[in-house]
Amino acid sequence: MMTQPKENPPVVNNQNSSLIIFDTTLRDGEQSPGAAMTREDKLRIARQLERLGVDVIEAGFAAASEGDFAAIRAIAETIENSTVCSLARANERDVRRAGEAIAPAARKRIHTFIATSPIHMEKKLRMTPDEVVDHAVKAVKLARTYTDDVEFSAEDAVRSEIDFLVRIFEAAIDAGATTLNVPDTVGYSTPAEWGARMAELIRRTRGSDRVIWSTHCHNDLGMAVANSLSAVLAGARQVECTINGLGERAGNAALEEVVMAVRTRQDVFGLDTRIDATQIVPISKLVSTITGYPVQPNKAIVGANAFAHESGIHQDGVLKHRETYEIMRAEDVGWTTNKLSLGKLSGRNAFRSRLTELGIDLASEEALNDAFRRFKDLADKKREIFDEDIQALVSEVHEEQVEQLKLVSLKVCSETGEVPMANLVISVAGEEKSATAQGAGPVDAAFVCIENMMQSGANLQLYSVNNITSGTDAQGEVNVRLERAGRIVTGQGADTDIVVASAKAYLNALDRLQKPAERAHPQMGDV
Repeated sequence: MMTQPKENPPVVNNQNSSLIIFDTTLRDGEQSPGAAMTREDKLRIARQLERLGVDVIEAGFAAASEGDFAAIRAIAETIENSTVCSLARANERDVRRAGEAIAPAARKRIHTFIATSPIHMEKKLRMTPDEVVDHAVKAVKLARTYTDDVEFSAEDAVRSEIDFLVRIFEAAIDAGATTLNVPDTVGYSTPAEWGARMAELIRRTRGSDRVIWSTHCHNDLGMAVANSLSAVLAGARQVECTINGLGERAGNAALEEVVMAVRTRQDVFGLDTRIDATQIVPISKLVSTITGYPVQPNKAIVGANAFAHESGIHQDGVLKHRETYEIMRAEDVGWTTNKLSLGKLSGRNAFRSRLTELGIDLASEEALNDAFRRFKDLADKKREIFDEDIQALVSEVHEEQVEQLKLVSLKVCSETGEVPMANLVISVAGEEKSATAQGAGPVDAAFVCIENMMQSGANLQLYSVNNITSGTDAQGEVNVRLERAGRIVTGQGADTDIVVASAKAYLNALDRLQKPAERAHPQMGDV
């Protein structure tokens, strides 16, 4: 067995004034139904997370599949300033796969876990408490042969007995763990309870001053951020969170809310993070586009209405003095007018320069040419091009590079008193097929055309439309979620014609559904 070179051990002073942000969008966030990401998707998000200033990027679960292993490896080879982490159950195979996946990273961490609640130990693991402690110790020791930065989590800590948590955390510290994570896996706790539990664990655990204490809260009762912040007040110095609060079931603590709460209320927390807050809105939009999970308008920090004022009293107050109704500035978290001063006469160099400013890296000159062509086409349809439009164009370029199903042409007829009809031509691996069908509306007719040609047998679970920018000439972004035989995928499409965007989204989802799954759904990694 090859032992990796030792690194400088991480800072483990719980009294430091910096809060570590551990982002698990690429692992726990990906467990949202239909949100599975390709390796390229993960790389794009990882680059933006690094630009955001995230301390630790949990890139995935290396043992889940070859696809997940390859994605983690690619991120480890790319990211320089953030720590790249892989999740691993407390067994030899998982830990070794994690160690191999993160090996190229400049900064690397293995995050190993095992369930500690009576119900999990008895019903799921079928292990005695002694066996659970033994597995945890062996996993941590093995992980230390790959990196000095090892995190240990006690899954379902919220329902675990406090005495057993103290016992297993002390054993993990003795084995070499440098971060101890206390997860509310099922989102059951309340802020007062969670803060008290964190404080008691830190007080009672021998060697607690030698590690960073972390918290990972789920949002089943809508308290993930509140619980996380309560843990911080009790001494936690790492918060595990996701962009937009993405995650399994009701999601996780939202990174943007945790970061801005700590920054805005330093009088309460006395802490700050390394996060470049101006990158929050751009990565929120990127994650939303890639996963197909739109952000609700009234979502804190990143929702379209987060800094909007409808009330006349509020508007009057803000106009006279912003701080009458705003506790932070929209520009500080990345909200801008986002107008791109380019048009159909603009050249490639100007377009390339704007992509760089937006933090968009295209893999090849061919991809740049394709994006530029789409930009020109859009400039013929819209008077103003915004940064959001560019993000949508680039996402389509990334998708089309691997798509086998493509929209060639679409003609619809919708008239009052008549049954809507669509005529659609698609390319299937380069071969054109066409169909004509009726439907309840033009979108339904287009979908019926596609199904008549492809006979996919998929069930439509979600159809949602969002405007990318304002105005009647705005691009519409459509998300379509399909299910077949238990597998769920999400497709996206964007166009100034909402029916065209809908057809693109359906074809995109169908294309993903027809390809072999790149990775197993990581339910077994629910921490």
